[in-house]
Amino acid sequence: MQSDAIKHTYPLEPWCIRETSFDTESHFLDETLFALGNGYIGLRGTHEEGYTGPRGTSLDGTYLNGFYESESIHYPEAAYGLAKTNQFMLNVPNAKGIALWLEDERFDPLQGTLHSYERVLDFRTGVLRRTLQWTSPRGRKVAIESRRLVSFAEKHLFAIEYEVTPLNFSGHIKLVSSIDGEVKNQEAGDDPRVGSAVSGQSLRLVGVEQSPHFSALIQRTANSGFLLVSAAQTDLRGVAEVTQSREFQRMEQIYSVAVMQGEAVRLTKYGCYYSSRDYAEGELLSRAQATLAIAAAKGFRALVVEQEQYLADFWNHADVEISGDDALQQGIRFNEFHLLQSVGRDGRTNISAKGVTGEGYEGHYFWDTEIYIFPFFLYSKPEIAKKLLEYRYAGLPLARERARQMSHAQGALYPWRTIAGVECSAYYPAGTAQYHINADIAYSIKLYVEATGDQDYLLEYGAEIVMETARIWMGIGAYDRQGRYRINEVTGPDEYTALVNNNYYTNAMARMHLDFAAAIAERLAAERPADYRRIAALVRLDENEPAQWRRAAAQMLLPYDEALRIHAQDDSFLDKKVWDFANTPRENYPLLLNYHPMVIYRHQVCKQADVVLALLLLSDQFTLEDKRRDFDYYEAVTTHDSSLSSCIFSIIAAEVGYHGKAYDYFMETARLDLDNTHGNTHYGVHTAAMAGTWMGVAYGFAGMRVVDGKVRFAPALPKQWQHYQFKMHLHGALLQVRVDGERTQYSLLQGDGLAFEHRGQRVELTMAAPVKELA
Repeated sequence: MQSDAIKHTYPLEPWCIRETSFDTESHFLDETLFALGNGYIGLRGTHEEGYTGPRGTSLDGTYLNGFYESESIHYPEAAYGLAKTNQFMLNVPNAKGIALWLEDERFDPLQGTLHSYERVLDFRTGVLRRTLQWTSPRGRKVAIESRRLVSFAEKHLFAIEYEVTPLNFSGHIKLVSSIDGEVKNQEAGDDPRVGSAVSGQSLRLVGVEQSPHFSALIQRTANSGFLLVSAAQTDLRGVAEVTQSREFQRMEQIYSVAVMQGEAVRLTKYGCYYSSRDYAEGELLSRAQATLAIAAAKGFRALVVEQEQYLADFWNHADVEISGDDALQQGIRFNEFHLLQSVGRDGRTNISAKGVTGEGYEGHYFWDTEIYIFPFFLYSKPEIAKKLLEYRYAGLPLARERARQMSHAQGALYPWRTIAGVECSAYYPAGTAQYHINADIAYSIKLYVEATGDQDYLLEYGAEIVMETARIWMGIGAYDRQGRYRINEVTGPDEYTALVNNNYYTNAMARMHLDFAAAIAERLAAERPADYRRIAALVRLDENEPAQWRRAAAQMLLPYDEALRIHAQDDSFLDKKVWDFANTPRENYPLLLNYHPMVIYRHQVCKQADVVLALLLLSDQFTLEDKRRDFDYYEAVTTHDSSLSSCIFSIIAAEVGYHGKAYDYFMETARLDLDNTHGNTHYGVHTAAMAGTWMGVAYGFAGMRVVDGKVRFAPALPKQWQHYQFKMHLHGALLQVRVDGERTQYSLLQGDGLAFEHRGQRVELTMAAPVKELA
C-alpha cells in the first residue's frame, strides 16, 4: 500500500542521487539514502558538523556488520524453547565528526544564511560530496566542500576530506575533529520493525589513546563481551595550532588556523574500527594505528582511485542498463550500489534487512538473503555469493543446537532472525515457526552449485548443510492415513497467516530440499565414495535416510482446490473469511500496526507473496494456466505490506502476460526507498526489495529461469523502454543479454562457451561465434 510519508524528490540522473536543498522535513530519510558502507562499516548520511534540527528528524548512526550487543529476552509468560537471547547491531562511536568555528561562531546550516547547497552520492566513485556557501549570523561567509568514502579495498577504513574557504574575511577558524563514544541505539516504539528494547549506552569505556593528530577510543560491550577500538587520524594542510581535549567518551583534535580571504584550508580525516569479533584483543589498537598510517601515506585522492577501480569492476559485471525510463535507471543503480555497500564478504557476516544504513530489524539477517539477495550476487559477483553460503556453514553448529532445543533428535534448524547464529525471534508464530528457512538455504546452495559447478564447495560445506537441514522435515512431518506426507503447525512466507497445516510454499520447498539431499547422497555414494563415507560419518548418516527422504518427497501433500483450480496456501486458508478491503481505511495499512495478530490470522489476507513465490522458485512445476489462476486469486487478497512482495508479483505478472501490472509492481520495487513508498526508509533501506529489482529485470522482463543448471530466456520489452541489458555469470562464462525492440542479442563476454534456450530454441555461443541475435 502506498504511504503518505515524507519523500524527497531527486533529479533523475543515471549514476547518482543529488539533493539541492537542506530540508529538515526530509532529513531523516536523506540520512538513509545518502548512507555509505562497504559491507562492514556503515555511515548514515549525517553531516560531519552534526545536526540541530527538530527532535526525531535525525539518527546519527555508525554501524559495523556483525558487531552486536546481546540482551536477555524477558517474557511475562515464558514457555519451553522460546528464544532466550536477542542480538542487536550497535550504534558505535561516531568518528566522522568535524565541527567548524569561524572565530566564535559555529557553523550550523540552520542558522545564518545558506546561499547554496548540494550533496551528491556518486555510484561510480563511491564518494559522497557536499558543497555549500553560508554566511554566519555576524556576516562571515565561507564555502565548504566535504568528500567522504568508506573503503571497499580496506574494510576497516573510512576517510573524509573537508575544505573551508573564507570568502569575505580573514581571521581565525577552528576545525574540531571528534570521536564521540556517547552514543546509543534507537529505542523501539510500537512498530516491531524499528529499533531495540535497550535504552542507554551499551558500550563501556575501557581506555583511550590520544596524541597530536591521533585519537582512539577503547570500549567493551556489556553482555556480548566484545572489545572495540574506534580510531581516527587527522592531517591538516597548512600551519595550525593543535590541541586535544577529552570529556569522558568524547575525544577531540582541535586545529586553530589563521586564514586569509580566498585561501582554502583542508583537513583530511581517516577513521577505522576494529573489534575482537575479528581479531585478538591485544592486536586491535596496533592494527588500527597501522591501517590509519597506511591510509594517510596514500592520501585521500589515492583512496578515491582505489574506490573507482573497485566500482568499475563491480559495474562491469552487475550493471543493468535501461533506456526509456530515467526513474527506473536511477532506481536500479541506486539499489545495486546499496546492496554492494551492505553485503558482508568475509564468510562470517551476512546482509541484514536494512543493510548498514539503519537500525530497523536490529541488524538481523533473515531468509531475505537466500531467496532475494543471493541470486543477484550469484549471477553478478559469484565470489560474494559464496561468502554468504560460508556464513551459513559457520552457523551450522548453533543450528544443530537450536534443533535440539526444538526437540529434534538430529539435524539442524537455522534461526529465523539472527546475527551470530542464535535464534533472536521473540514472536515464534511469525519467527521460529517459519521452518522454510531450512529449505531456503538449501535452495541457494542448489542454485550456487548448478550455476558455478563448484563441486569443492559442495564437498567441503554444502552437502553437510543440506543433509543436516533436510532431516528436520522428517522430524516435523508425518504420513497421514492416506499415505500423504504432511507438515503441520508452520508459518509460510506470508506473515499474516501463522501456524497452519501444510503451507503450500513450505511443503513444496521441503519436497525440493528432500530430493536435493537424497540426490547429493546418491551421487556421492556412486561417484565419490571416499567423500561420501567422510561426510556420512561427519553427520552420522544412516544408510536408509536418503531413501526415506525420497519417499517423503514423493508423498508430500501439496494443497490444491479443485473447485477454484488454484493451489491453496494451506489447509484452512480458503475456508477463512476474506478481509474486508473495501472498508479498511487507507491509514490502517500496514495491517500489523493496526490490528491484533489474531484478528489478521482469522482472515483470508496476505502480507506478501506466498504461493506466488513458489510459482517463481519452482517454476517448472506449474503450467502457465496454473500460474495465471494462482496470480489472479492471490493478488486480490494481498496487501503488499511487506517490501518483499511487489517484486515477486511483478515477475509472475510478466510471465502470465499482465504487462501493465508487471511494470507497475516493478516500478514500486525499483524506487521503493528513493520514493519511500512504505514510509519507513528513514529506519534503513530494504535490501530484499533492492535485489528484487534485479530479479524483476532478469526473471521478469527477460523471462530468465534456471532449472537444474539449465538457463532459458523469454524476453519481452516494456513499451516504456527502448532497450535494456544485463549480464550474468553462469558455468564460468559471462553472458550479456540485450533486449532491443523486437530482437534479443546474446553476447559471450568471457568463457569458452555457453548453451541455453531462447523461447524454446537452443542457442550456443562460442569463442568463435560469441554473438547471436534472435527474434
